[in-house]
Amino acid sequence: MSASPPSPPPSPPPAPEGPAKIPWLGVFAVMLGTFISTLNTRFSSFGLTDIRGAVHAGFDDGAWITTAQTMAQMMVAPIAVWVGGVYGPRRVLLAAATCFMIVSALTPLSTNLRELLVFQFIGGLSSGFFVPLTLAFITRVTPPKYWAYGLAVYALNLELSTNISVALEGFYVDWLSWRWIYWQNVPLALAMAWCLHHGVARTPPGPDKPRPDFYGFVTGGLGLGLIYAGLDQGNRLDWLHSGLIVGLLLSGGVLFAGFLVHELRTSHPGVDLRVVARPPLPALLVLISLLRLSLLSTSFLIPQFLTVVRGYRGLEVGQALVWIALPQLVIAPLAGFSLRRMDSRFVASIGFVLVAISCLMVAYNLTPEWGTDQFVPSAVLQAVGQSMALSGVFFYAILHTKPGERLTFGAATQTARLMGNEIGSAFIVTLNRVREQTASNLLGLHVKTGDQAVMQRLQELTVIADTRSGDLARSPAKALGILAGQVRAAATIQAVEDCYVAVAVIMAVALLVQLALKPAPPGPAVHKPLLRPRKGSGEAQGLGAANG
Repeated sequence: MSASPPSPPPSPPPAPEGPAKIPWLGVFAVMLGTFISTLNTRFSSFGLTDIRGAVHAGFDDGAWITTAQTMAQMMVAPIAVWVGGVYGPRRVLLAAATCFMIVSALTPLSTNLRELLVFQFIGGLSSGFFVPLTLAFITRVTPPKYWAYGLAVYALNLELSTNISVALEGFYVDWLSWRWIYWQNVPLALAMAWCLHHGVARTPPGPDKPRPDFYGFVTGGLGLGLIYAGLDQGNRLDWLHSGLIVGLLLSGGVLFAGFLVHELRTSHPGVDLRVVARPPLPALLVLISLLRLSLLSTSFLIPQFLTVVRGYRGLEVGQALVWIALPQLVIAPLAGFSLRRMDSRFVASIGFVLVAISCLMVAYNLTPEWGTDQFVPSAVLQAVGQSMALSGVFFYAILHTKPGERLTFGAATQTARLMGNEIGSAFIVTLNRVREQTASNLLGLHVKTGDQAVMQRLQELTVIADTRSGDLARSPAKALGILAGQVRAAATIQAVEDCYVAVAVIMAVALLVQLALKPAPPGPAVHKPLLRPRKGSGEAQGLGAANG
């Protein structure tokens, strides 16, 4: 019996392709994804009136339009870690960008609220992959000496898109159509997909795919999504006085607690919680959340003042916020340069101090005559502070993580960013409402019918109303309406000042947390410090370790 011929040796697995011909296009692509994700989180908040009218939705039903998208971003964060690790950022981001482009083109064609909410939710699921994959991608494809600049631009994206959205939305509504709030995503997502295709190398999936943790994906994603929905709708429904809010928060909390227990006990966790729980990363996630809260001092309080007190429209309000967005195009490279030369804790601390000072500048100088020009000095100072603080925190975090852990930290950053924004929004909006009601009540105690000063003011306002309208019969009623508006404006000013003081105090707390952090371990980003401490001193060791 003849021996069978030997079987041919197995063919070796295909080798991954070399680096992309244009690697910086890949970095630009993931940065553009971060920009798109944050931009759309804010957009429909300002165009909500026009969107509600287009789909014939009331105020209460229409309030879920913004919640649906960001809730979906929260739900997809645990899945993004596993999918990005298995299939690589190129495949995942290409699929997500294509899906988001299609959904953005179809959303304005919705004929009712149900269709719009479905499109918003799908768009949130697809854009939810953008931010978690960015941090790991930047550190993987860029040389270590450029990490500081890459993270500074990453922080710039988060800040720029948040503040520029108001001006863009105002332009679309006033000059084009509310539909462009969504259609503007089509060329942005197309550009992102093109950059990914040409700027990121194709890499085959790893030979050992980790087993998907479906229980963790469902409980973690759904728990985070329900908690977010409860926080987002809480102020409208009066928090714990609403059964819906109690149900959302309670069920979300139970699911998320089950997720934590499962991930800590299972041998194949979908999300390695040990990465997030290892000091000092929890403190850094808290700092990221507090910085997102500080953004509300501009993205909510400035529009609140200019809309109520000055009667500005969205486009006019956007002109004030542009002064926070545009200076960061210059600040980001300077922040990256500072991180290469100084302790990242020192850079972040300077940022927290500048944000606190900018808030106090408004709190102690705000008057009814303030317009966009008067907000510029504090806005520019806050832009510098936010960029430095966020860049410093991200750089310090990267030095504490290994390459395989940065996907997990990216997802945790996305969660902290969105949850911090929502908790901060709930806090600031509720504080503003309560302080405005208190101030209005106290002012109203001094505005009594028959009081000599009140009657004199009403006579003066009646003359003004006569001059403007010429309708003598309606002038007294108009004068009373003007006086009520002045009381409301004064109450709004007092509430805005109190909120700015609260944000300044929160930044002081963040500064104390930052100062308590220890030097970072040595990293690969070698550089020359601006100041050379004496050799062997503790200061020299701390400075070198913190910057690597």
